[in-house]
Amino acid sequence: MDCENCGERKAKITLTEIENNEMRTLNLCSTCATLKGVSAGGGSAPMADLLAHLGGSAGDTLFDEAGEACEYCGTGAGDFRKSGRLGCPQCYAHFHRQLRALLRRVHGSSQHMGKVYVSTAPDADPEQVRLSTLRRRLERAVEIEDFESAADLRDAIHALTEVS
Repeated sequence: MDCENCGERKAKITLTEIENNEMRTLNLCSTCATLKGVSAGGGSAPMADLLAHLGGSAGDTLFDEAGEACEYCGTGAGDFRKSGRLGCPQCYAHFHRQLRALLRRVHGSSQHMGKVYVSTAPDADPEQVRLSTLRRRLERAVEIEDFESAADLRDAIHALTEVS
């Protein structure tokens, strides 16, 4: 099969792009793939190494080859075991149960337990921070048409600005 980009060389890489919920597949030669910023994947991904290290029962039960593939992009559990990469954003929802179990096994928890972001501005006024947080929440409430919450947030913002 010839490269769909240049038409001069044999295609060696299949690139699947998902944009605006549209899936497009391109067969590219190594040169065109490099120009598009796609590597041939000579090395292995850290997740693939981790799954290989877990091996045996842990890896097989979490991502068994016979499991269903992602309905959107077709990535199967076996593909993830081999490459350590999921195929599309919907894969995270599709493999949610297995990914949570994997995170618990590797990190001891599927919840983030690290440090919390601390503002880089130590002199930030707590009242201004609260006000900007309320404004963001108000925008979000209006976006999702939660007008009751939006009214409460509007009143809270009004009360804070009157005090200032």
